[in-house]
Amino acid sequence: MPLRLNPTFRAALAASDRPLAGMWLCTGNAVVAEVAAGSGLDWLLIDMEHSATSVEQVLVQLQVAAAYPITPVVRVPSNDPVTIKRVLDVGAQNLIVPMVSSADEAHAAVAATRYPPAGVRGVGSALARSARWNRVDDYLADASAHVSLTVQIETTAGVDAAAEIAAVDGVDAVFVGPADLSASMGLLGRQSHPDVVAAVHAVFAACRDAATPVGVNAFDPAVAEAYLDAGADFVAVGADVALLARASEALTARFVTGRRDGGRASY
Repeated sequence: MPLRLNPTFRAALAASDRPLAGMWLCTGNAVVAEVAAGSGLDWLLIDMEHSATSVEQVLVQLQVAAAYPITPVVRVPSNDPVTIKRVLDVGAQNLIVPMVSSADEAHAAVAATRYPPAGVRGVGSALARSARWNRVDDYLADASAHVSLTVQIETTAGVDAAAEIAAVDGVDAVFVGPADLSASMGLLGRQSHPDVVAAVHAVFAACRDAATPVGVNAFDPAVAEAYLDAGADFVAVGADVALLARASEALTARFVTGRRDGGRASY
């Protein structure tokens, strides 16, 4: 019996009449992924770049998220065709490739997601969850329709090349990373510095001119709102580990520090 795959992140962006809000998953834990998948958010970023998440853990998180009306997006650790092939084969339909700073690097990312002659993706669909073990009709011919690619701009070189990157055929969206961008600008840890914000806005403008959706990472609610007002099509507004860290610190402030100081912390 033929099976259908879920709509891609590209399709979700095109179908939405508002910006899409998402969060990061860094723990690699399937239960955390399922809790987040049922939250009502629009998308989840399963992160392999700044976490210990393995391909096997990506697979399980994709499986648990599949039961919920949310779009999972996997950020691979680098623009590496072997890793991209493996992540696609375990069933990821939506990828973010980090540190894309030129049109050539964007073309390489596109090629890694496509079968020959359009790309260099290795053919293993009969063995892989991507095609549900050949239960998706014409997967080899239609694979690019089942995959979306977002490239991440997070260097000054990437900002300078944003127009060319956004115009690359096969780049479905651009995601701006202010943390690494601030470091690239000599402003490490100062994501809200006016020069960093101006660089993010410059990427927004280049993507608008190319009619390519653009998003940004912004865990500070005020910063996220400002980027939404500036035209972001999607925003990552939190992370599992950050939410747990801040919530547990709030518990400490109320039930440990406040009582040790002889009173209650006020909220």
